[in-house]
Amino acid sequence: MKKNWKKAFSTVALSTVLLTSQAGFVGAEANPDWKLNSEVESIMKIELNGPTFLKGKLTDQIVTNEADIRKFFKVNENLFKFNPDTKLKFTSAETDELGITHYSYQPQIQNIRIDQSRILVHVNKDGEIIAINGEFHPNAPDKIKQTKDISKKDAKQVAWDYINIDREKANNTVELLNDEEFESLKESTELVIYHENGAYLLTYHVQLQFAYPSPGNWDIWVNAENGEIIEAENNVHEVMGTGVGVLGDTKSINTYENKNSYILYDTTKPMNGAISTFDIRNQTSNLPGEYVADRDNVFDDERQRAAVDAHYYAGEVFDYYYDTFGRVSYDNQGSDIISTVHYGNSFYNAIWNGNQMLYGDGDGITYTDFSSADDVVGHELTHAVIDSTADFGYQGQTGALNESFADVFGYFVDNEDWLLGEDLFVKGGAIRSFSDPTQLGQPDHMDDYVSNGGAHTNSGIPNKAAYITINAIGQAKAEQVYYRALTIYLTPNSDFAYARQSLIQAAEDLYGTSVADEVRVAWDNVGVYE
Repeated sequence: MKKNWKKAFSTVALSTVLLTSQAGFVGAEANPDWKLNSEVESIMKIELNGPTFLKGKLTDQIVTNEADIRKFFKVNENLFKFNPDTKLKFTSAETDELGITHYSYQPQIQNIRIDQSRILVHVNKDGEIIAINGEFHPNAPDKIKQTKDISKKDAKQVAWDYINIDREKANNTVELLNDEEFESLKESTELVIYHENGAYLLTYHVQLQFAYPSPGNWDIWVNAENGEIIEAENNVHEVMGTGVGVLGDTKSINTYENKNSYILYDTTKPMNGAISTFDIRNQTSNLPGEYVADRDNVFDDERQRAAVDAHYYAGEVFDYYYDTFGRVSYDNQGSDIISTVHYGNSFYNAIWNGNQMLYGDGDGITYTDFSSADDVVGHELTHAVIDSTADFGYQGQTGALNESFADVFGYFVDNEDWLLGEDLFVKGGAIRSFSDPTQLGQPDHMDDYVSNGGAHTNSGIPNKAAYITINAIGQAKAEQVYYRALTIYLTPNSDFAYARQSLIQAAEDLYGTSVADEVRVAWDNVGVYE
């Protein structure tokens, strides 16, 4: 439905932006052929200096080139409230598959562009102006204060100081699989006019893009007169990629786009940091290594597979702790989760080193890459949780509890069977069994406790107690009981008896005496009493 032009303007109150009254057509009277038609199909209600959209056959004249559009703006100068000769810079014209040509203009003041602004004029294949939209800036001044007390170089340094990142550390490269490289650091500084709430300021628009020490895509506006930060935003571009894991399965993974390449860097989680994955190229120093990068966002190369699994499963474990307990990263502070694959030569282990995850490649005969098992990733990241909660030591029964609680939460992440690490074995096998620890060389009762056994040996006893508990009360309750005990009651020197009592108390807190009694029975069955 068409609207009367005069009525439309009074209805949407655009007097401050475009038209005050019919008397505004001073230019139109001088050259009526290019005047704005009195009817349009729609007008979007706008605020002062905000975007405008005009739609319809806006003039009866036919556009044959860009000069004709300037005639249109000039004739209707009092309507649009800017002089196209000084306030508009033509930038491009492109014709789409529908035959519509889109003319693009950059608003400016004294030949300095008004940042984050553009005016588009759309002309159909018959030469009719069918739409105009963009940021018109009708009340922008003709001149602006051009005091520049800081240089471009100074503005760039102000920006680096603001984000608190050492430029030299950010100036690195990321190697791709074929030894190709893409530049990690991109910088640009441009003198522009920043506008907000009717104010127009001379500023430097500084853009900083880098991959190290963590990806950033910063837009920072620095006042050219005094060096103050006017606005800053980090526009990290998260995208969804795909990857093939060690076992040949295809996974959807969260990645980050950097200059038409992609790295394993996930900022989609509700955390302060991010989940990032690196390749150390079979070294053991200079951690965390190099970002794993790909040109087409399909991580399917053989060498990328361990990284795909590490990245995907780290996200899965984050989601488990967040969705089940509301825990934000391993420390509940939203810290970065960092994984490094291809650690060492034929290293058959996975490690939480107090700061990040390290995954070996296995030996290729018995073990495959240690990032390929989600319960193992869950186990190792639970060590990080333990460090931030009970903070178990690693000797005697305390060390066995350290391993057992990591095993138990590894099971909660991957509860398809009662084995831990079965996906690591080339020809079948497992690291530990919950249902029958003795199958894999562990005791399942205090009668068989190994006095000088390591943490990985005697953990079979609390693992068997966990198996009995989960079967008795179900995982939904058991995981809450174990989490509460770990985060509320257990301490760095806890032994088996202390763990028993902590779990009983946690069960009673949450579910009452009947569930607490089931926990008590489970520990009685492995010979751990009060």
